[in-house]
Amino acid sequence: MPGDHYAGPVSDAAEVARRCAETMYARDRVAQDLGMRIAEIAPGRARLRMTVGGTMVNGFGIAHGGYLFLLADSAFAYACNTHDAVTVAASADVVFVAPARAGDVLEATAVERTRYGRSGVYDVTVRRVPDGEVIAEFRGGSRTRNERVLDDDAPP
Repeated sequence: MPGDHYAGPVSDAAEVARRCAETMYARDRVAQDLGMRIAEIAPGRARLRMTVGGTMVNGFGIAHGGYLFLLADSAFAYACNTHDAVTVAASADVVFVAPARAGDVLEATAVERTRYGRSGVYDVTVRRVPDGEVIAEFRGGSRTRNERVLDDDAPP
């Protein structure tokens, strides 16, 4: 898998989460084109990293909010799809806390807060690496479809 592997204990659920992330990343042209890397994946969790490129800054020299949203939304997507059920965004809100600049490495950590029926709620914090300053806070609502992420017969 691109990036660092999650160093936690391996379980069936952890293996499914890892395989779902690998499958998604192989098809995710946006994440690949923007140089996003998966730093951690676990059931209901994802951590992605991206470096702010020179073409990602606005006229004030700070990262365009759309790119910050995109990074957070991508971490959200990877976290919600760790259970081998295709899950899409139903809603999302973002609060921009501090500016990021070209060259900054950003890390978005997504955490599942709850799943109920076919819906879920996820929180994502975007921080600058290595100082840990919070750049943005994101909350996403998900909706699960009646499809699997994995094409094979892996246990759900």
